[in-house]
Amino acid sequence: MSKVSVNSNISAKDFKRRVCVAPMMDWTDRHDRYFLRQITQHTLLYTEMVTTGAVIHGDREKLLGYNDCEHPVAVQLGGGDPQELAQAAEVSESYGYDEINLNVGCPSDRVQRGKIGACLMAEPELVASCVKAMINSVSVPVTVKCRTGVDELDSYEHLSSFIQQVSDAGCQTFIIHARKAWLSGLSPKQNREIPPLHYDRVYAIKRDFPHLEIIINGGITSLEQSQEHLNYVDGVMIGREAYQNPYLLASVDRLFYGDSTHPGSREEVAMSMIDYIDRHLEKGGKLNHITRHILGLFYSQPGGRLWRRYLSEHATQPGAGSDVVRSALDAIRTKEVAV
Repeated sequence: MSKVSVNSNISAKDFKRRVCVAPMMDWTDRHDRYFLRQITQHTLLYTEMVTTGAVIHGDREKLLGYNDCEHPVAVQLGGGDPQELAQAAEVSESYGYDEINLNVGCPSDRVQRGKIGACLMAEPELVASCVKAMINSVSVPVTVKCRTGVDELDSYEHLSSFIQQVSDAGCQTFIIHARKAWLSGLSPKQNREIPPLHYDRVYAIKRDFPHLEIIINGGITSLEQSQEHLNYVDGVMIGREAYQNPYLLASVDRLFYGDSTHPGSREEVAMSMIDYIDRHLEKGGKLNHITRHILGLFYSQPGGRLWRRYLSEHATQPGAGSDVVRSALDAIRTKEVAV
C-alpha cells in the first residue's frame, strides 16, 4: 500500500461522522483526498465507489491505495452479491480503511445493470443480507448510503421499513440522501437536482430510530446549513460544494470538532501540495492528475478565475511540474498588487 505520513491527524479509531465529504465518482480519488486533508483534519473522507468485481479481480493498489494522512477515510463499495461484498470488504479492511460503506444510492444505468446502487432500495431483504455478510467479515463499521426512496417506492413507510430491515441486520449508521431516485428518465446529474429534497423525512428517521446514527446528505452548501441539520441528525455529508469550494472546510475542525488548529491560508494550502506533486511526478504521474482537484481553492476570491485558468492551461503542458502551482500563485499576487 502506498502510504506517506505527512500530517498528524485524528486517530482513526476516534473519528466522528459529524461532517463528511461524499464519495463522488471521478472526483474523490486519492489526490483529492490528500488535498482536502490539508484543509481539514477531522472531516471523514470517502473514496470513489469501487465495485466488488474491481476489488476482487482488479489492481487493488490502484483502486485502494492511499496516504496515511487521509485518515479518517472510508471506502465505498458497489455490489449486490453478499459473498462478493463480504470478500471485497475483507480486502478493503486489510488496506486499513476506517469504515466500509455500501452504495445504495447511485441511480446510473450502468450500476443498475450490475445490481448496484439505488435499485437496491427496492430490495431491502437483499441489502440486509449484504450488510450482514459484510459485518461478519470485518471488524470496522459497515454503513449504508441510500436515498429516501426509488421510483414509486418513495413513501416514508417504505423508507422506514428499509431502515428497520437493514438495521436489524446490524447496520448502525445510515447516510441518507434526502431525495428519491428515478431509475429511468433522469440522468445521474438530474437525479441530484430534480427530485425534491425532503429533509423532514431524514429528521423523522432519526426521531423514530434514535439508537441509529443518521447522517444527512443532499443540497448542503454551507456550514450554517450543516449546523442547522445537526439539531435533528447526527452528522452531515457535503458533496459537490466541498469539491468546487474546498476551502469551505477550513472552519470545520473548529466549529464541529472543537479543534482550534487552523489549516492556514489558501496560499499555504497550495504550497503544502508541492512536495506531494513532486513525488507523484517522480513516479511517472502527470501534474493535472492533481491540479484538477485544486482548481476551486480560490473559489469566489480575487484572482480565483486567474488561478483556474492558469492551472488549466499550463498543467497539461509537456514537462509541467510543481513550478506551475508556484507561478499560478505569483500570478494571483501580481493581480492583487495591480489592483
